[in-house]
Amino acid sequence: MSERVLRQASTPPTVIDTSTAHIARVYDYFLGGKDNFPADREAAARILKGNPGMRDTCREQREFLRRAVRFLTRAGIRQFIDIGTGLPTQENTHEVAQAIAADARVAYVDNDPIVLAHARVLMADQDHGRTVFIHADARDPQSLLADSTLRSVIDFDQPVAVLLIGILHFMPDHDHPEHLIRTLLDALPDSSYLAASHGTPDFAPEVGGAVQAAYQASSMPCRVRTADEVMGLLTGVELVDPGLVLLAEWRPDGPVPANRQQITYAAVGRKG
Repeated sequence: MSERVLRQASTPPTVIDTSTAHIARVYDYFLGGKDNFPADREAAARILKGNPGMRDTCREQREFLRRAVRFLTRAGIRQFIDIGTGLPTQENTHEVAQAIAADARVAYVDNDPIVLAHARVLMADQDHGRTVFIHADARDPQSLLADSTLRSVIDFDQPVAVLLIGILHFMPDHDHPEHLIRTLLDALPDSSYLAASHGTPDFAPEVGGAVQAAYQASSMPCRVRTADEVMGLLTGVELVDPGLVLLAEWRPDGPVPANRQQITYAAVGRKG
């Protein structure tokens, strides 16, 4: 029988600031959600001016997440750490993984207390297996890895998949995303995996620059990176086929959409 686990690793702020845009809530808006506020919608409008296809990009990113989780679960992975999870939506990581393997365990990590509030509602209505939501900051991976709630679900002696979907381009250079990845990989045993997506200016420099500027103008950090820079972050894993490709090109379920503005890379890599 599956075990329901829903605990909070650290106490999130009791006051939720809705006057400033938040990445998770802007993303929710792009996906057609309702858990966003005027500041988030104003930021989204700025971003859409830079890239009118941002809604398609966000949907493709969610589709990549689901394909990656299915691939990893079928490859034998039963433990997932989803960092920067955002607001719950349809076919979350635990739902995709546990549909294939009921014993799959998932730890969600986010630093937005609104995300945790929705997580409590999501988890209260039915059994979701061994799934936890943790309030933590990706910029402090040592504290995240030491968290007792994380350790109650994730066994670091067994392979783990770390999901960094749509988070790395919100870590500018001074946030040291390479340190996050190195620290995580050092904690994982061989045969673990890393799945990531990352915004890029490679195919549409003007669009990439405009999106980056729009996020920054809304007090949200953003740093798009070239293929070489993304590959530099992924040092330490061997990419599985098809390597570093655009979102829609990573093991698609059907035809890749044509004539769509592509500004995000995707990759899955294996350690050891």
